[in-house]
This record gives sequence, C-alpha cells and structure tokens, in this order.
Amino acid sequence: MDVFALRDRLVADYEEFTRSFITVRDERIGEVVDRELAEGLLWPESLIQLNPSFAPGASIDELVAEGVLHGANRAIFRRNKTEGADGGSGSIPLRLHRHQEDAIRVAGTGANYVLTTGTGSGKSLTYIVPIVDRILREGPGSASGRSSSTR
Repeated sequence: MDVFALRDRLVADYEEFTRSFITVRDERIGEVVDRELAEGLLWPESLIQLNPSFAPGASIDELVAEGVLHGANRAIFRRNKTEGADGGSGSIPLRLHRHQEDAIRVAGTGANYVLTTGTGSGKSLTYIVPIVDRILREGPGSASGRSSSTR
C-alpha cells in the first residue's frame, strides 16, 4: 500500500466534502476561502519524523541506592509488575532516559525546573516520580515547607 497515495485520496475526499457545504456569496471572501483551501489550510503536508533515541539514564533502583529516591520507589516504578511489596517476581527495574534522571535529581533538591522534550519521551514520569517520592518521605497531605510531624 502506498501511504502517500492513500493520504492524497483522503485529502481529496475531505476537500470535496468540505467544499460541498461552503457557500460564500461575497466574491472577495470566496476568493480568499478558495485560495486558503487550495493552499491546504485544512490539510497540511504530512509530517514524517523518526523516533528519536534518548540517552539512557539511571534506573529507579540505582537512584534509590544513591539515596536520591525513597526505597519504596523501587517496588512502585517497575516494568512487568505484579502484586507484592517488591513488585513481584519477574518485574524489571524501570530504566530512565537521561533527561528524566536529570529532572528527577533536580526535583529532589527542591529547585524549580522546566523539561521540554518530544511527545512520548516520558515527561509525565519526571513529575510523577518526585511527587510519589515526596509523599513517601513526608507522608500524604504534607504542606510545602512543613513536614507531617509539625502538624
């Protein structure tokens, strides 16, 4: 199958459908609408990208061993997890990308950080891990700057 030919057929069908319900009485506006549609306003060119390769970082287990993360994170953030306190037999330590490791290390210092990277590169994990880590360290409901023991 030629995916580019398929795309062209889909765009042509969509363009025909779209034009079927557009009626512009003002000639000047009609010209602008026709020009914009002809230039692909509603159907831009296909975007083709290769999946990037991200530099490998530490595993959650390695960050726990270094004291960067609370020990309970070892059982929480694993691949092929099953029930059990240790993540279950056959579970695999979660390996981070380098940008995830860097962000988690910065979050552990309490500093602000901004992480910008592509879709599907694990940005969500870079804020979920520090949130879970803080709850494990300070307990649920702890306020910023106060430990749960000061309540």
